[in-house]
Amino acid sequence: MSTYVVVGLQYGDEGKGKITDVLSAKSDYVVRFQGGDNAGHTVYVGEDKFVLHLLPSGVLQCRGKCIIANGVVVNPKAFIKEIEQIEAKGYKTDHVFISRRAHVIMPYHIMLDTYREEEKGGTQIGTTKKGIGPCYEDKIARVGIRMIDLLNPEVLKEKIEKNLKIKNNLFEKYFEKPAMSFDEIYNEFLEIGKRLQDRIVDTELELNEAIRDNKNILFEGAQALMLDIDFGTYPYVTSSSPSTGGVCTGAGVPPTALQNLIGVSKAYTTRVGHGPFPTELDNELGETIRKIGHEYGATTGRPRRTGWLDLVSLKHACMINGINNLVITKLDVLTGLGTIKVATHYKTEDGKIIDYFTSSTTKLYNYEPIYADLEGWTEDITQARTFDELPENAKKYIAFIEEYLGINVYLVSVGPERSQNIIRKELF
Repeated sequence: MSTYVVVGLQYGDEGKGKITDVLSAKSDYVVRFQGGDNAGHTVYVGEDKFVLHLLPSGVLQCRGKCIIANGVVVNPKAFIKEIEQIEAKGYKTDHVFISRRAHVIMPYHIMLDTYREEEKGGTQIGTTKKGIGPCYEDKIARVGIRMIDLLNPEVLKEKIEKNLKIKNNLFEKYFEKPAMSFDEIYNEFLEIGKRLQDRIVDTELELNEAIRDNKNILFEGAQALMLDIDFGTYPYVTSSSPSTGGVCTGAGVPPTALQNLIGVSKAYTTRVGHGPFPTELDNELGETIRKIGHEYGATTGRPRRTGWLDLVSLKHACMINGINNLVITKLDVLTGLGTIKVATHYKTEDGKIIDYFTSSTTKLYNYEPIYADLEGWTEDITQARTFDELPENAKKYIAFIEEYLGINVYLVSVGPERSQNIIRKELF
């Protein structure tokens, strides 16, 4: 039995989709274990570009099943749309299934998310306004609607009525917005349940049987550790745990089953939305990196904030996740920079030099990164397929990261295509 977990180590957008796609070719199962359609995982197949929001990134070449597990919050309308888009390009989707326990994003979740972000004087988080947070709120409050409820008309009716009573009161009296219609929502989701009933299954049972049968199982996270609800830059975080630990509760598998823990990081850092970003380059160089790296949100289209690689936060992410295999993506984007900076420490407000991440988001805004300067390279590396083919300074850059973190880089991505990888050891 071999299990593989792919998680992000920064603020999302590290290239997890590409890595999952590559590894999925040898996988019996590919499993999304948290998040929702706020994710944007981009996969290139020749001239075709696929931006996957809810479907597992292995959907295009997984030899077995793709599962949306119980820890994911599912917008079924987004799911159907994505299925149709994939099928329109000639790919099959009859191997995609959803956990009965997964919670459903309802229209009132999306409206609540939108009204909160648009509220004047409110503290904006910078969400995608897709209802992710409000859906997780209802899950924790024990009033959520699960996929299995879409198959039971009476249960669905009762739950929507109870939720709308509260939500419409909030919409009308607090946000001064119109109430939502019970009949419209109920009838629409009743039909959705009928349409998806063959895809709604007990995924945790099958996954644990697959573990016992020694299948290759690939677990895929969305977002990243620095957006983790507990260990990220709270409150500028997502609403779930995109960590390796999140696999256990998000897919219903034991921690003893997790083996190859793969962390993905860009060769630099990006962030979408609000929140502290110690190594941010809010200048011409940052804009240059943004243009070369095509750093625009796959889900929102928003320009990503860019900055130097932050090894302090990366060490924090590797520690929490227990990473034993590191992936560095977009190394090619740094080609042509004379000097490449890497943050190795922070200087606090009182002048203290530290090499660990803080739980205080407020303090982090005022921390000054301390950099190591590394020499860059000018050679085109997009055609490199072995580590020896990289320029000497590019190899030194990877070695510097490995030495600081104490973790080997097993794969270096030098371009967006499936084939543009330097694989230093085979995991399968």
